[in-house]
Amino acid sequence: MRNLATFLLLVLVFSHALTMTMGYRDEDEDEDWKPEREWEREREREERGGEEEEDERSGRGEERFLLQDAKRVVKTEAGDVRVITSVGGRIVDRPMHIGFVSMEPKSLFIPQYIDSNLILFVRRGEARVGCIYKDDLVEKTLKVGDVFRIPAGSAFYLVNTGEGQKLHIICSIDPSESLGLRAFQSFFIGGGSYPTSILAGFGHETLSNAFNVSSDEVEDILNRQQDGPIVYISDSHAPSMWSKFLQLKEQERLQHLKRMVEFQQEPQEQEQKTWSWRKLLNSVFGAEDRKDTRATRRSPDAYNIYKRRPDFKNNYGWSVALDGSDYKPLKHSGIGVYLVNLTAGSMMAPHVNPTATEYGVVLRGSGRIQIVYPNGSSALDAKVKEGDVFWVPRYFAFCQIASRTGPFEFFGFTTSARKNRPQFLVGASSLLRTLPNPELAASFGVSEDRIRNFTDAQSEAVILPTAAAAPPDKTDKYEKKIAAKFGKLPNMVRNFGNDMIMGFD
Repeated sequence: MRNLATFLLLVLVFSHALTMTMGYRDEDEDEDWKPEREWEREREREERGGEEEEDERSGRGEERFLLQDAKRVVKTEAGDVRVITSVGGRIVDRPMHIGFVSMEPKSLFIPQYIDSNLILFVRRGEARVGCIYKDDLVEKTLKVGDVFRIPAGSAFYLVNTGEGQKLHIICSIDPSESLGLRAFQSFFIGGGSYPTSILAGFGHETLSNAFNVSSDEVEDILNRQQDGPIVYISDSHAPSMWSKFLQLKEQERLQHLKRMVEFQQEPQEQEQKTWSWRKLLNSVFGAEDRKDTRATRRSPDAYNIYKRRPDFKNNYGWSVALDGSDYKPLKHSGIGVYLVNLTAGSMMAPHVNPTATEYGVVLRGSGRIQIVYPNGSSALDAKVKEGDVFWVPRYFAFCQIASRTGPFEFFGFTTSARKNRPQFLVGASSLLRTLPNPELAASFGVSEDRIRNFTDAQSEAVILPTAAAAPPDKTDKYEKKIAAKFGKLPNMVRNFGNDMIMGFD
């Protein structure tokens, strides 16, 4: 009897523990995305049909895979910065935020360092970027299409050098080294009442001794700037602190900055940091036209993605991918870069990225993004236009389709600096062509001849024509195959080829 009671007690304890475990699992799953439940709901809605359910599904899909919540983190008369924050959850192998920097002509993004790795892509205009590389200041001129990396913790500044032209930069913000306080955290070296310089946190007596100047001069320097993180540096937009510095003669600027940043003797670690800041600030205010050629030779250059030969190209578009073997700074960040240009009506064939999550920004044109859940149901089928941001989780099948009205161009980042080898599901180079016919036919429940005819019907690879984009000069045999699948072909939509229309407007 005692043994039976003991056994029943153990059963009750085990049942309670199992219940608590399952409850904890459910609670834990509520904090992240629960794909299994979502897939079941999607299947139920598809079985029910109806416009209302379809609209509801589409809305949630767009909310999940189209990153639409852009927050303005900097706003001044001279420019602004907007950031789209990545989603969280288990499905995201590596979160990444996307930033948009816009600067007016003759403006400066003041010296700072941030807690995240940046990869800049110049979409429009020209810029000069100065940053610290191995304790040396290096300056680079960036043009449209240039890609440039700024490591986390490296002091840098940006100047819009384009004559009468706005500067637009798209950047990846990799928070893997961030403090986790927000999307990213800026530490401004320059500043005053707005933004506040990090130097302002030290006591005036401490700074007076460190700079070897009076307390009044410390207070004057640290409270003068009030125009924000992006300021004008032209004469017509005085009186900013930065404009006044530029109005000084060169020797006066150098002497003034020497007093500002030349600390008294410090430990070795602090001394290296002080020299780095001195070189950075001297470049902005003292010797803008002088180049440190020795440092420039050692430092990585920018990489212009538009000058790279396409990795793939046919009559329907082209694609370029940069990885760590093409541009070494990407290897340090573990980020890849890509650019795709589709002609009107063409599509990037359905494919899977087995090594990375993909983030994309539509540069021009419009089209559709289709993403598929692992269970074969639709995760997203949405129209996108210029400026839209989307992301595709690793392993998820997806495709991009250009509208019939013009070319569709999108640029983006991947969460791996290794060579990306996408697995295409359709087309002449697809997995279906590679897999053996007997096994493939059995898996679909059809004959080998039928599956062979089905997979061989598409003669193009990677970037495919649709009914709206197929050229009229194909053979009759090819036209019959397309017509059997899509119906009678319309007249060809004009092929825009490699014609590029850059710009935000």
